[in-house]
Amino acid sequence: MEPFLRGQFGNPSGLYSIGREAQAAVDDARARVAGCLGARPSEVLFTSGGTESINTALVGMAYAMRRAGSGNHVITTAIEHHAGIHTAQYLEELGFEVTYLGCDTSGRVSVPEFAAALRPETVLASIMLANNEVGTVQPIEGIAAAIRDYATRRQHRVLLHTDAVQAPGWLKLAVNDLNVDALSLSSHKFGGPKGSGVLYLRRATPFRQLLHGGGQEMQKRAGTENVAGIVGTAAAFEVANGGIAERTTRVRALRDRLRDGILARVPEVLVNGCQENCVPNNLNISFAGIESDVLVAGMDARGVACSSGSACSNSTWEPSHVLMAMGVHIRQAVGSIRFSLGEDTTAEEIDSVLDILPGEVAKAREGSLALAHYEAD
Repeated sequence: MEPFLRGQFGNPSGLYSIGREAQAAVDDARARVAGCLGARPSEVLFTSGGTESINTALVGMAYAMRRAGSGNHVITTAIEHHAGIHTAQYLEELGFEVTYLGCDTSGRVSVPEFAAALRPETVLASIMLANNEVGTVQPIEGIAAAIRDYATRRQHRVLLHTDAVQAPGWLKLAVNDLNVDALSLSSHKFGGPKGSGVLYLRRATPFRQLLHGGGQEMQKRAGTENVAGIVGTAAAFEVANGGIAERTTRVRALRDRLRDGILARVPEVLVNGCQENCVPNNLNISFAGIESDVLVAGMDARGVACSSGSACSNSTWEPSHVLMAMGVHIRQAVGSIRFSLGEDTTAEEIDSVLDILPGEVAKAREGSLALAHYEAD
């Protein structure tokens, strides 16, 4: 990235030499990202992150399909990232009908339930690939097959988008195997720079651009390209796309070490989500008798970063909408903590967490008990 933050600070739209150099760097990055996805370079758009990619896909595809007279109904789930749920709610304000599917106790969406929700007015489905709070992997291939079957029987096209932000580095992302029309990524989730993202948009997919202005990104996303962010995204994605099996095996073992250690050392805990059909770096656990923000603060003071609910919504703390949709009791949901492991996490760090956590849980429970007695008085 550094050359494009210093001497090669050209605008890719410029016809002068430093502009052409910048455009060549963007073109190279686009080809490299496309190679990782098994896509055509022309199907890769660069954005400011996962949120913009999700918003752009849902609004741009739904609007284009309705404008073509195809229908006015969208299917998504109750466990999407807020970028997906809030965009679906915005589509409702624009007059779309939206069906929010539930999930089972592991956080997995039912393919038969999805198929039953399809109807002649359906134009778009948006189902995340891996959940950001509990890590459960959704049956995207099965959902795509249900759409194909419906389209064949009814001669009616339904587009499929997936939020794959949590997947790079842990799951192989081949868009033709997933059979999706659009896929969203966020660069910082796989070691790239913050403020950069990717939207895969299959060729000939109905789409209305969200950002208007110049003709950048093949007329689909106006605005001067973030060249440094784009080249950093491509480099990081190539790294994340390699060595997935080895990385997954190592991190899953560390995740299991953390989970089993917590279960052995801390009473009254509940593991949330599926532990097999999931990304390996996510561990979501509920601790009875606490409020999670108190425990998060206690762990942070001891040098351990964990989160309560979705990290993107901590400024307005409330029980996780994902856990509530899974049927987790609210008293357990409010005591939920998520640990996220990374490629560089070590066994020594896991053991350090296991040494610190029991005492912090005990202190959080004592505080909750004291507060309950105070409120009762």
